[in-house]
Amino acid sequence: MLGIDPGLASTGWGILDDVDGKIQHIDHGVITTKADSPRADRLFFILQSIRSIIEKFNPDSAAIETLYFGRNVSSAIPVAEARGVISAAIAEKAIPLHEFTPNSIKLGVVGNAAADKKQVQEMVKLILGLDTVPKPDHAADALGSAICAINNSLLNSSQKTSHKGTEAQRGRKEG
Repeated sequence: MLGIDPGLASTGWGILDDVDGKIQHIDHGVITTKADSPRADRLFFILQSIRSIIEKFNPDSAAIETLYFGRNVSSAIPVAEARGVISAAIAEKAIPLHEFTPNSIKLGVVGNAAADKKQVQEMVKLILGLDTVPKPDHAADALGSAICAINNSLLNSSQKTSHKGTEAQRGRKEG
């Protein structure tokens, strides 16, 4: 699972694996662009970097935080552009992309949609069995997106399994 925390200045990324229902940390980092570079160059650098990460780790799926419009809508535009090139790189390899709101990620990682950033980072550390909180913050947020996606995937597959089991049981009763 490739987790992404999109941004024009800093895009966090994290790679996790699900081995028999246990989430394992593989790697994480951040893609940083120079503020004095033209925006198009910064976006292209993000695109190329995501492509490289995909090539290196070959993820089965990806997770990204949805765009959050706070008080300053104009600051969300560069993030939206970064999300666009990230989504294109993921689509280019036909990797399923799961999108989660910030509150869904907090709920999925901490169990509380109102959790603060520090709580999320501490839970990411605990869930992944790391010695320290992943740095920088954007990488920890990306790992949180990946944890949320894996947990949702596990939940959905267990619901499908139990539903299929129920159908099989019904079939035996009727047959």
